[in-house]
Amino acid sequence: MPLRRLGFLTIGLFDDADPRAGHESTLSLIELGERLGFDSAWVRHRHLQFGISSPVAVLAAASQRTRRIELGTAVTPLGWENPLRLAEDLATVDVLAGGRLNPGVSVGPPMHYDRVRDALYPDTGGAEDFGHERVRRLLDLVRGEPAADVEGVEGFETFSRRVQPHSPGLIDRMWYGAGSLRSARWAGEHRMNLLTSSVVKAEESTDFDAIQLSHIRAFRTGHPDGAAARVSQGLVVVPSDGATAEQRARYAAYAAQRTPRTAAPQGPARMMFARDLVGPSERIAEELTALASFREVDEVAFALPFAFGHDDYVQILTDMANRLGPLLGWRPGS
Repeated sequence: MPLRRLGFLTIGLFDDADPRAGHESTLSLIELGERLGFDSAWVRHRHLQFGISSPVAVLAAASQRTRRIELGTAVTPLGWENPLRLAEDLATVDVLAGGRLNPGVSVGPPMHYDRVRDALYPDTGGAEDFGHERVRRLLDLVRGEPAADVEGVEGFETFSRRVQPHSPGLIDRMWYGAGSLRSARWAGEHRMNLLTSSVVKAEESTDFDAIQLSHIRAFRTGHPDGAAARVSQGLVVVPSDGATAEQRARYAAYAAQRTPRTAAPQGPARMMFARDLVGPSERIAEELTALASFREVDEVAFALPFAFGHDDYVQILTDMANRLGPLLGWRPGS
């Protein structure tokens, strides 16, 4: 099927000595994405690192610099979040953005939990639930289910039983980042949208494309909307059409360094990594359309590599929108 929606994902790196410059770079890339016609821009979470730690705050700023492009998180690890407070923040930004927010979430203990536990959950660290129940709580609160048994006027203040502000359409734009069959099925059964991951568990195969395809089909089998349920594919894609010779050499070296990890499952969890697609748009389009998983979707959020510079990202996004996207059947605003 032709590509209907084109998006991109950035980690939003910054220099510890000058964090504002990196955040401004991220915002300017989102503005560029809107000018180029991208349908969506997504940001990652990075806690205690030099990447965006508060995507909701960054996207609030982006909502005031853009008018059309949708804004998403890919993904927010809920182990770091209080579902009620996150529901308030998400609804607030969705209202500010005019209904353009696409929150993506995932579950599991926070990274390096044994080392951050005392700072994050000093009193409840052993009792916290980092499974799907945390997502269900968030979904209920976003949907408008009661958050407390308090309502009406008390003195000079008025209280609501549900999270405020309430953004009615937000529940239909909640995404789950799945890396396993179980999580893909759970997302479908709970009427979420699916963000496929470039890192998956090698459960039933060691072929990345086959694994990703199985996740998409398991998700749609469990989803009430079936084949119409929304899935966005995430891969690292680097078109080099407009790149300089130096950029092309650097992009090729980046991909070559990362390719060995894609050959077999990694670590005790048997994680499989997707291969980076780097080169001319015509070749990347051929490689994408050869993937069975890509042929199952009509929207993507292509990831920008972590370690490149602002000018590199400008070139990559420009080639994505002007060259690669049209080769895949995409048209701005289609």
